[in-house]
Amino acid sequence: MKLKDIQEFRQKEKKINDPVNNPLHYNRKGVECINAIEASMSNEEFKGYLKGNAIKYLWRYKYKNNPIEDLSKSMWYTNKLKELINVEK
Repeated sequence: MKLKDIQEFRQKEKKINDPVNNPLHYNRKGVECINAIEASMSNEEFKGYLKGNAIKYLWRYKYKNNPIEDLSKSMWYTNKLKELINVEK
């Protein structure tokens, strides 16, 4: 196996096994669900959506089998909100 092949395999494997940053069930026909949601909302609505999801994952992390994953998801939504607000400045 060539180094390039190994690197490509690892990239694909990472995408498959990343339920926080790239869950496969949120991508259909090359469209990420988060992008479709953003396109369907105003900036203010989308910021509210991001804030709500960050709170949701913080709220429930103690009651799930994988609290670190829920905390990571909360951070993902918080970071996305931060990026959006930073771009508006």
